Amino acid sequence: MASTDRLRQITEAVREAGQLSVAELAALTGASEMTVRRDLESLAAQGVLERYRGGARNLLLRGEEPPFALRAEEGTEAKRRIAAEVAGLIADGESVVLDSGTTCLEVARALTHRRLTVVPLSLHAANALTGAPQLRLLLPGGEPRPGELALTGPLTEASLAALRFDTAVIGCCGLTAADGLTAFDLSDAAIKRAAIASSRRVIAVADAAKFSRTALAFVAPVTALDVVVTGRDVPEEEAEALAAAGVGVRKA
Repeated sequence: MASTDRLRQITEAVREAGQLSVAELAALTGASEMTVRRDLESLAAQGVLERYRGGARNLLLRGEEPPFALRAEEGTEAKRRIAAEVAGLIADGESVVLDSGTTCLEVARALTHRRLTVVPLSLHAANALTGAPQLRLLLPGGEPRPGELALTGPLTEASLAALRFDTAVIGCCGLTAADGLTAFDLSDAAIKRAAIASSRRVIAVADAAKFSRTALAFVAPVTALDVVVTGRDVPEEEAEALAAAGVGVRKA
């Protein structure tokens, strides 16, 4: 089992059980106890769980998003395919507001050789775009959330309100035709709404896992989206419901 898959399995198992021993996790994953201990130390450093002698207990509540560092290692190939599809939808010369999150970070990396004006809404994406030879990089104000480094607050909202974009690329924590696009963090949801309001076209990016959840903060109904770019394993009933609502669905 790949290390990222094992970390995800450990995280989900501890979250479901509340706490598990090293021996139980070794049996579950098929890894040695030494490997499991190293994995637990890594997850504890990210704030996912708490170590105790011989095991670990959960720290993530049901309505909380896993840390950025852990999510960044999950489904990277699918996120890169989604990012490449999004890049193909954006024409040279466009102005683009780029949301925070791990999939949008891959979009930033896919845009580094393009002739665009880009406003990134996270310091992770800003760092990826810095030094791009043909790209005009504009940075909004705001306060970066720890770990996530997403820019939030009234300064970010004011920056977005002062601009008009050809395209907004928006990430999400949950997306269903019934409940719309949702986020775990209230301040993050407010920034997403501001980006959507300032944009002529909205492209949402979501891997298949996002279609199985609805997060706390409502961002927008699916009718506010022009295109959803997702993976090939998106639930077909959700893809059909989005299409019925007039949203273009692109499977990467």
